Amino acid sequence: MKILYPFVAVLGLMIFAAVGSQVGMEALFGIVFPYLALLIFIGGFINKVVGWAKSPVPFRIPTTCGQANSLPWIKQATLDNPSTTSGVVARMALEILLFRSLFRNTQADVYDGPKLRYGSSKYLWLFGLLFHYAFAVIVIRHMRLFADPIPFFVSMLEFADGFLQIGLPHLYQSDLVILGAITLLFLRRIVLTNVRYISLPADYFPLFLIFAIAATGMLMRYVTRVDVVNIKQLAVGLTTLHPKIVADLGVTFYVHIFLVCTLLVYFPFSKLMHMGGVFMSPTRNMANTSRMVRHINPWNDPNLKPHSYAAYEDEFRQFMVDADIPVDKELPAETTAAE
Repeated sequence: MKILYPFVAVLGLMIFAAVGSQVGMEALFGIVFPYLALLIFIGGFINKVVGWAKSPVPFRIPTTCGQANSLPWIKQATLDNPSTTSGVVARMALEILLFRSLFRNTQADVYDGPKLRYGSSKYLWLFGLLFHYAFAVIVIRHMRLFADPIPFFVSMLEFADGFLQIGLPHLYQSDLVILGAITLLFLRRIVLTNVRYISLPADYFPLFLIFAIAATGMLMRYVTRVDVVNIKQLAVGLTTLHPKIVADLGVTFYVHIFLVCTLLVYFPFSKLMHMGGVFMSPTRNMANTSRMVRHINPWNDPNLKPHSYAAYEDEFRQFMVDADIPVDKELPAETTAAE
C-alpha cells in the first residue's frame, strides 16, 4: 500500500491533465496552474526558511566528526570539526556540492555469529549525486524556453550534455542519468528490507512524480515531437506576464507541465525542502568554538541564581542517602547517631 497509493496518485494526476486538456481547459493547465504553482512554491519556500531562521539556537551544536581545535600539538580536523568561518564555508561547500556527509555513510548488517559488521555504502552517494546534478542540468537547459535570446551558458551546457550526438534529435546524457538514478533509488527502497520498512508513501511519491516528469519530457523530445516554437512562445509569455496559447500543444505537454506544477506545490511542504534546509542547519553552519568561547544561554533569567551541585546535595543529602545514591559528603555524625 505504501507504494500503490503514491503510484495511483501520480497516475491520477496524469489522467486528470490528459482529460482536462482535451475538454477546453488548455488555459487552466497552461497558464493558471503554472502561475498558481509558482506563487505557492515561492511563498512556501520563503515561509519555511524564515521559520527555520527564527528558530532559536542558544548553544553550539555542530556535528563533530573529527578532532576539535585543542592543544597546538594535536592536529585538528578542520573540515569535519571546523572552528573558523573559513572552515565552515569549506565544509558547507563540500556538503552542498559533493554530498560529503553522504559519501561518509556506512551500512551495517548482521551475519553468522551473530556478529555486526560495517561496510561502505558509496552507491547511495553516487546515485544521489548523479540524480541531483542531472536534475540541475535539465532545469538549466529548460531556460532556453523562457529566455530570448538564449543565455550563452545554457547553450554551452546543452552542447556538453549532448556531445555524444546519438540519434536525431541528439540524446541528452542527463535524461538517461536521471531516469537511471531514480530507478536505482526506487529499487533500493524496495529491495533493502530495512529501508523498505522505514519508507513511507511520502518517500515514494516524489520518486514517481519526478520519474513521470522526466518520462513525459523525453516522450515529447524523442517520440511525439511537440511544437517547440509554440511552446517557447507560451513560456516566454509566462515569463513576461503575457501568456498566450496559439496552437494545439499536445496532450503530453499538458501532462508534463501539470506534473511540474504539482512538484512545485509539493516541494515546500515535503522532505524535498532539504535543498533549503541544508543552509539553515546549525549542525553544519556553526563553528565548533565550545572550547574557545564561553557560550551563555540567552534564555537564562538574569534574576535566576545558579544552583550548584554542592548546594543541591546539601539540600537533598538525607534523601539521597536513604535512596542509596552516592554523595560527596557524608551526613553529619550527630545525624547518623540519631538514626
